[in-house]
Amino acid sequence: MTYTLTEDRTKKGSELRTVVMTAIQDMMETNENIVMLEADLGGASKSTIVQESHPERYIQCGISEANMVGVAAGLSTVGFIPYLHTFAPFFTRRALDQIYLSGAYAHNTLNIYGSDPGFTVAANGGTHTSFGDAACMREIPDVVIVDPCDAVQMDWCVRQFATMKGVHYFRGNRKAVRNVYEPGSTFELGKANVLRPGSDVLIVAMGQLVSEALDAAEQLDKEGISAEVVDMFTLKPFDAECILRESAGKKAVVTFENHSIYGGLGSAAAEVMAQHNVGIPLKIHGVNDCFGQVGTADYLQKAFGLRAEDLMNSVREVLK
Repeated sequence: MTYTLTEDRTKKGSELRTVVMTAIQDMMETNENIVMLEADLGGASKSTIVQESHPERYIQCGISEANMVGVAAGLSTVGFIPYLHTFAPFFTRRALDQIYLSGAYAHNTLNIYGSDPGFTVAANGGTHTSFGDAACMREIPDVVIVDPCDAVQMDWCVRQFATMKGVHYFRGNRKAVRNVYEPGSTFELGKANVLRPGSDVLIVAMGQLVSEALDAAEQLDKEGISAEVVDMFTLKPFDAECILRESAGKKAVVTFENHSIYGGLGSAAAEVMAQHNVGIPLKIHGVNDCFGQVGTADYLQKAFGLRAEDLMNSVREVLK
């Protein structure tokens, strides 16, 4: 694990969907067992680039997500390494039973790209919104769940999963997000990254909200509040040691996620802190028990209180 933070966090990397599909396309050149399955969203995910370059290993399953998971599981049983894409709620609401039984229970390999979680769904609206996808996947034994914060981390995760057996769920925007890491950075699944030191409060974030957490920490520092920021890009297996180690000596812990306050990052942190009697306050900052709505991503991020300024308010509140 050797990572370096980018010097300019105002810049965005490549669109995450392009990062995912380019990585799959690259790996297909050297690994003939990798296959790509799509649920009628090739234009949305850019998996059409894989279809064009490797048509013999691209399966268009149509709007039939549960069947797509079953097909992928069957391919896994005969030695293939399947990557699958659809929007996050269509995996975790429509195909969860197939992921559970045909995937995890049967010890098959499924590399699942659940795109546009939380506010990133934008104009696709409430029917396509998933605030609980990670919670659904987290309940399944042995599933690995990651929420990469930028293009560099997403690329690393996608390529890493090709070397592993089992069910792996990576959630992320389809569009471009701000850079956090320099190209060439490497990571370790199940190990969080401390991005900024601090002595007053521990902020634990995941996904593209890591950038917002770093913004918040910089502004809080000007107010005399020293905030440490941790990138918990692997939700499962969860880095309990990091929470215990980095919360020591702090006044509070605040988790920050583009996900429901139930069953996600905050819940995982709460479980660790409760079981180990960590005697400081915890604030779980996420989406508060509601359905999605239609709007731009910026509008929805504001509506659901997931901006740097919203996080700052939570930090101030918990430190009172």
